[in-house]
Amino acid sequence: MTILVTGSAGHLGEAILRTLRRRGSSARGIDMKPSPFTDAVGSIVDPDFVRAQMEGVTAVIHSATLHKPHVATHSKQAFIDTNVTGTLNLLESASAAGAKSFVFTSTTSAFGSQLRPGAGEAAVWVTEELPSVPKNIYGTTKLMAENLCELFFRERRLPVVVLRTSRFFPEDDDDPAMRSAYTLDNAQANELLYRRLDIADAVSAHLLAVARAGEIGFGRYIVSATSPFAQHHLAALAIDAAGVVRELHPDCAELYAARGWRLFPQIDRVYVNERARRELGWHPEFDFAHVLRSLRAGHDFRSALAREVGAKGYHDAAFDDGPYPVAR
Repeated sequence: MTILVTGSAGHLGEAILRTLRRRGSSARGIDMKPSPFTDAVGSIVDPDFVRAQMEGVTAVIHSATLHKPHVATHSKQAFIDTNVTGTLNLLESASAAGAKSFVFTSTTSAFGSQLRPGAGEAAVWVTEELPSVPKNIYGTTKLMAENLCELFFRERRLPVVVLRTSRFFPEDDDDPAMRSAYTLDNAQANELLYRRLDIADAVSAHLLAVARAGEIGFGRYIVSATSPFAQHHLAALAIDAAGVVRELHPDCAELYAARGWRLFPQIDRVYVNERARRELGWHPEFDFAHVLRSLRAGHDFRSALAREVGAKGYHDAAFDDGPYPVAR
């Protein structure tokens, strides 16, 4: 099996290729940017380039994208070109080449405005059944690409698995209030309670999706760290999330105090990964319980793979007021 990985210079693409090469698996990376993990430089918007790279490929992991950090710096047409037309080119070529599986990296941003409850409402329990109401061009084009994936399964029987990943990037939050209130490690440890994913777990989900796509046919899965919360916690999370966490993890308060960390006072959503665990056989390792074990041992809670890939940023330029400009 030869796996074509798009976005090979990005966080996830590099992590997948690092893992495949260590396993001795046949894999090819493509990206617009050269990198140690990019075998061919070119754009997925170019159908001739895509067709040339599909020769001998039996599976595709499509992680290349314009994403949220690009909303303020790229046009809507650029998002359509990359996220929709680029995905269409890959689907067309994968189908023509007889690929056995296609894995599309999507995003929980596809749920969009559904993720923020109204004032006084409980936190949102986010499963695959929650309707998608994208709030920007990023979520809109990722949902369009998901629908193309489903169309190619229905019309051409191309096995496709869509993974809606939560945030796994290591960079600072784009919200200045968050950056001023919490250290990076503190904020990202808190996010593993409900909306974050270690990149090592993202990689394992993608590789399981490649292996299981044939039997699944078409599937859409939320991929996020396993949350300790249950539905009966939702009302309390919107009011006193820290209290809920301390009840579930009594030693959290002492471990956090030793580092000067704080829990978030409110949590607005909980991503539920139960379907991915059940149907893909996925066993994510890096959750909040892992964070607490790491704090007890004095270790970094991030995976070795996350530390190897490191932070890449999203643009060639640096910005003074955050990791990237935020669209208003």
